[in-house]
Amino acid sequence: MARVVILGAGISGHTAARYLGKWIGKKHEIVVVSPKPKWNWIPSNVWVGVGEMNEQQVTFDLEPIYKKVHVQFRQAAAKSIHPEGGEGSDKPYVMVEYTGQGKEGQSEKIEYDFLINATGPKLNFGATEGLGPDVGYTTSVCTPQHALEANQKLTEQIEAMKKGANKTIVVGTGHGMCTCQGAAFEYIFNVEGKLQKEGVRERAKIVWISNEYELGDFGMGGVHITRGGYVTNGKVFAESLMVERGLNWITRAHVNKVEADKIHFETLDGEQHELPYDFAMLIPPFAGVGLEAYDKSGKDITDELFAPNKLMKVDADYTPRPYEQWSAKDWPKTYQTPKYKNIFAVGIAFAPPHLISKPMKSPNGTPINPTPPRTGMPSAAMALAVAQSIRDMVAKGAKEPTHTASMARMGAACVASTGYSIFKGTAATMTVYPVVPDYEKYPEYGRDMDLTFGEVGLGGHWLKYILHHVFLYQAKLKPGWSVLPD
Repeated sequence: MARVVILGAGISGHTAARYLGKWIGKKHEIVVVSPKPKWNWIPSNVWVGVGEMNEQQVTFDLEPIYKKVHVQFRQAAAKSIHPEGGEGSDKPYVMVEYTGQGKEGQSEKIEYDFLINATGPKLNFGATEGLGPDVGYTTSVCTPQHALEANQKLTEQIEAMKKGANKTIVVGTGHGMCTCQGAAFEYIFNVEGKLQKEGVRERAKIVWISNEYELGDFGMGGVHITRGGYVTNGKVFAESLMVERGLNWITRAHVNKVEADKIHFETLDGEQHELPYDFAMLIPPFAGVGLEAYDKSGKDITDELFAPNKLMKVDADYTPRPYEQWSAKDWPKTYQTPKYKNIFAVGIAFAPPHLISKPMKSPNGTPINPTPPRTGMPSAAMALAVAQSIRDMVAKGAKEPTHTASMARMGAACVASTGYSIFKGTAATMTVYPVVPDYEKYPEYGRDMDLTFGEVGLGGHWLKYILHHVFLYQAKLKPGWSVLPD
């Protein structure tokens, strides 16, 4: 009997767990380790952040769901990986520390035959002084709890506006190396819609601040889209959405400090600026969760398994090379680690070989460029491929991974809605294929323009509403879940 251990239960970890449970869970052990007892459909946190949903509508308990497919659950945080065993164990193992299930603070050694690192990101609020809801001054929608607090503080501003006050609301990224601009992009439109609904829109100045070189970059090196039968720049598409709603924007910005009423930022030209605000929701940069690794003798080999940002190295080409020499071939396909063939990393947990957007630095040497997006559809696609490979290696004796999911060969869709009502509101819908541009295959734009397009309208709003319910249905392993698209 083989044991597959999955670290993390976000989109990628949960995808791998439910499929492996379905395929091999009756004959083999599948163990999920996650410090939180609940699953969260993160894309809908933006609706929690404007009061359109509550926490119960975007979360559910994991343990009873996993029992449906013979998956064991440990509410614990992974601390270290021992890929060669050691300390009395001949088999590789992970050390975990419980955060729940009545075992808080207890450590456990969990041996494995295959390991999937799907730990997701550390929300690195500490990278910017004053950033974040815990020890800083800004809000977040990265977790349901953060989103609830964001809605509370936004509501306070709305009440003040109803009494005649004018307010400045800032939404965007809180560091020059952030990813996940899409979540902030959607949130700013939901905030604008909320102010319209409450009748106070004219009292608010709304500002978008981002590390993108141009609007619509989203960490994908810019994008051209097909719209209305014509190819247009993603910058034009994004700017039109901002202009239509009276939003202001600042790009090429690195937020370097946040005070209670002021955001300090540096722009790509090296200039320092200040932006007064009353409410701010800024996405933090991401880093690895800080897993350590040791060989059989106890020697620290963390640097062998992980990049400096603590994300795990996989089958990518990490050879340093100039931007002009970057290639779609650099990106990983199997997500298998080079030295330990029974370890995989998916979702945000794997280390990209380089940026997708062109690297930029200010004259002061400050990097100001988005890091690659790896959430949502890409996370699920790579997790599914890894689950298929491990299934074949366990059940069929395959010696190498049997499935691939390169980001240079997969698409992604983003639906940025305004509001939750199915009868009101609009959404900007954008699909991109592939996520990592391939200029050898698509010389003009790097992408297949028949599959890369954008539209705005009520239809996309309905799609977002439907996807929320479909993905939660699937994640809860309701009847027929495995035939639904990931």
